[in-house]
Amino acid sequence: MILEAVSRAIAQLPDPRFRGVLLRGIGITVAALVGAVIVVFQLVGWLVGDDPSLPWIGPLPWLADAASWASVPVMLLLSAFLMIPVASAVTSLFLEEVAQAVEDRHYPGLGTATSVPLGDGLIDSLGFLGTMVLANLLALVLYLLFAPLAPFIFWALNGFLLGREYFTLAAMRRVGRTEARRLRRRHLGAIWATGVIMAVPLTIPLVNLLVPVLGAAAFTHVFHRVAANRP
Repeated sequence: MILEAVSRAIAQLPDPRFRGVLLRGIGITVAALVGAVIVVFQLVGWLVGDDPSLPWIGPLPWLADAASWASVPVMLLLSAFLMIPVASAVTSLFLEEVAQAVEDRHYPGLGTATSVPLGDGLIDSLGFLGTMVLANLLALVLYLLFAPLAPFIFWALNGFLLGREYFTLAAMRRVGRTEARRLRRRHLGAIWATGVIMAVPLTIPLVNLLVPVLGAAAFTHVFHRVAANRP
């Protein structure tokens, strides 16, 4: 089931709806991160002031420009760290289109699923972003303590998070949030394993940007397989 779901998701990547969701997610993410760099640049300059000075040293007219420009590489480094979780969160706002594209091709006759309200989708996306960032920051301790096992810890942790998010997204469109959670608990092993397969590309630059779309597609297949067998 897992390999079939992943292979079907990969085979459908050329779908125009997949490509549209991917481009929108990346575009919004890049714009948001560039905007954040500009805002921080201006904010640092405002906080330092036009005529900064230090006790016992006197005026330092160059300090404002130096502080503003020094913030740029810091923000660029931070943006590189945040690119994937932010892109995943932003793209998840549009993943219903991916799930519908999968169903139109592989499960015809189901019709259009119940859409998740925009407000709920935004809350879910922000929650997913916060969870991913916080969990990986906390996991840094484990990465340092068990350096040889760091990739496996990363895949296991993010596989769990991806599986939890994308299976719930795929399932609640058809059976509601409560039943989606019940199915997720019942099939935790298969969902986690599929999530781990999705987490491996997270460590590959550029390929990792495909993960949200692939994940949504793969977990739509997983949902329909487990839903067909539920009592």
